[in-house]
Amino acid sequence: MTLSDADLERYSRQLVLPEWSGEAQTRLAEASAIVVGAGALGSPALAYLAGAGVGRIGVVDDGEVELSNLPRQPLHFSPDLGNKKALSAIAKLSLMNPSAIVEPYPARLEEMNAQAIFTGADIVLDCSDTFETRYVVNDACCALGIPLVEAGVLGFDGLVMPIEPGESACYRCAFPVTPDPGSVPSCREAGVLGPVAGIVGSIQALEALKLLTRAVPPLTDRIVQIDARTLEQTIVATSRRPDCPACARVPAATQSG
Repeated sequence: MTLSDADLERYSRQLVLPEWSGEAQTRLAEASAIVVGAGALGSPALAYLAGAGVGRIGVVDDGEVELSNLPRQPLHFSPDLGNKKALSAIAKLSLMNPSAIVEPYPARLEEMNAQAIFTGADIVLDCSDTFETRYVVNDACCALGIPLVEAGVLGFDGLVMPIEPGESACYRCAFPVTPDPGSVPSCREAGVLGPVAGIVGSIQALEALKLLTRAVPPLTDRIVQIDARTLEQTIVATSRRPDCPACARVPAATQSG
């Protein structure tokens, strides 16, 4: 693929980076990403993927835009209230970068459809807000050998975890036991501040771009923890578990990209 004059102008600020290249930009243009969730994390992640030049983006979300979403989900505007988030998101992304192919999946991601939705993707970003969905996303990506960037945010705290099935620790390696129901409050119960989700979603997009382009090594086998109260960042090392039910039998050769 040859970058057009318009491409060279649009992506000029990243193309001049010494770590970047025309080859990296072409990889993005030819890449396919699936983002699960078009809310507080998904909004910044999707915007930066489309802005950077990812060629095909799928948006998975069965929810509708609610008034309480607007302070922290900048892809959705007041006139979008009541509309499907997936459709609202792709409308903005298509305007942001008309060359991107943006596809809505206004359905709930479940074990029965996850692999069908993810098949063919070069990367998945999990921007969901439930532990149940995170494990479903992780297991499907491990089964298909698709790189994944997990993230979560609650209150002033967030985490990001890039994953390469067959190479690095997966989500189940790091968190083998699902939290007991009710032990972790939801965003509705504990709250979340919009800019905190913006920070975490942006880091999530950054790690996805690293995985897609290989311009800079991704932070695999590590969990990035962010405390927005003090802006402190802690990086926790992780490693694959030989008995992990999701990735223990995943060979490195199945990886995408």
